[in-house]
Amino acid sequence: MHNKDRSAIILKASWIAIAGNAFLSVLKIAVGLVSGSISVVADGIDSASDIVTSLITLVTARIISKPPNPKYPYGYGKADTVATKALSFIIFFAGAQLALSTITKIINPVERELPGIISIYVILVSVVGKYALAYYLNKTGKHIDSSMLIANGRNMQNDVVISISVLLGLVFTFWFKLSIIDVITALLVSFYIMFIAFKIFMESNRDLMDGIGDTKIYNKIIEIVKSVEGAHNPHRIRVRKLANLYIVALDMEIDGKLSLTEAHSISQEVDELIKREINNVYDVLIHIDPKGIKEDEAYGVSEVDL
Repeated sequence: MHNKDRSAIILKASWIAIAGNAFLSVLKIAVGLVSGSISVVADGIDSASDIVTSLITLVTARIISKPPNPKYPYGYGKADTVATKALSFIIFFAGAQLALSTITKIINPVERELPGIISIYVILVSVVGKYALAYYLNKTGKHIDSSMLIANGRNMQNDVVISISVLLGLVFTFWFKLSIIDVITALLVSFYIMFIAFKIFMESNRDLMDGIGDTKIYNKIIEIVKSVEGAHNPHRIRVRKLANLYIVALDMEIDGKLSLTEAHSISQEVDELIKREINNVYDVLIHIDPKGIKEDEAYGVSEVDL
């Protein structure tokens, strides 16, 4: 998929997420304040933080679409991963702020009336709305292999869980006639938000450290090299991701008696076959060694490592 097409899809998804979250956030905060439900207000604040995360994806989509230049010869694809890291901080901060406010209310309790019954209806609307947004963002993120959109989609999935938790808290609040249950529910929601933010933060480290999730790609590369006549012993294979694309680097052996033109032809065949057999390959870098030479392999992956 062309980089501009991918950016356009991210832009569209971001605007849809912004519009959906803005509607749900205003609805929940307004109803929460009117009905006196802290947990509904908390859920509304979480949706407001989702607007910020969607704005980040919006800005990032424009950065990703910029062409490579001497300063960034690989382009701006890594902005996707950097934005995912930023999203985790924003989500964590929103959860921490909510936790502090609810803990204060528990430590310094005041007499409060039970929330209005309308708070239950608005949370039901939130569950349906958040599920629809989560489904859309996850599906779109997987289609274009965007960790940023997938992270945002997972955040929406977590919001569904949060809204259901708030709903259950409200039901128990009305059942036991205890308004403190509403506050405790808000506190549990804040802890869950921080936990999810930490998970997103840790997972984004993999791409920043040039790791990959599915190591089966190494088996595929070795299989491809061995299928080409004249190509031997693929080793020191390194695969890293640039946004949704793979950059493949490897060493392989070719008979040292062959001419430079013949060796180039073999490596070119390997290059083309890798790009044809493996989806989303940005570039293939091949280093040729004379067959039988022994080298210290300080890094990379070889067949013995799999």
